[in-house]
Amino acid sequence: MHDQQRYQVRFDWGEAGARRIARTAHVVVVADELDSHGRASGAQLAAAIAETAGERQAVLCATEASSVDAAAWILRLQESLGDRAVVAVVAAGSLDDDGFRAAVEDQFAAGAVIDALAEVGIDFASPEAAAACAGFVGLRRATGHLLTASVSAERGERGAAGAREQRLGHPAVCAVLREFSASA
Repeated sequence: MHDQQRYQVRFDWGEAGARRIARTAHVVVVADELDSHGRASGAQLAAAIAETAGERQAVLCATEASSVDAAAWILRLQESLGDRAVVAVVAAGSLDDDGFRAAVEDQFAAGAVIDALAEVGIDFASPEAAAACAGFVGLRRATGHLLTASVSAERGERGAAGAREQRLGHPAVCAVLREFSASA
């Protein structure tokens, strides 16, 4: 199984990707920038991950706007562990009628989380995580435009305007769906 297990920060896509990389992680971060671009949302993916998470696993939802908060939360967890916190970053993507579709805006959100983790010193990243981070860093100034021009924005209920509104409405605080249990 290719699970990126030797790396502290891992990256993959969707539910299958979460199964691959999250098994030994302390934290699973679901990166989801838009909710109205497929049959399943990032919140549904995060809820499914939280239902099957181990006792010593936290599950967070993050966007580009909340990436710094997610990294700060993970750094606090790492400090309380007194050891490296292993992080699985999962880009939600989209479930469309013809199957799974990687969504560029979720890759940017995941890259933003991975970049924010590197900024706080959590940076032993898998090649997959490094590539997602590099994509975000290289296009950081264009992510808003790229999001509104993406297939997901086109498929959304309100198009580019709705995608822009949703992105601007994201809070700077990540959602914690499941806390880490140190007592387990």
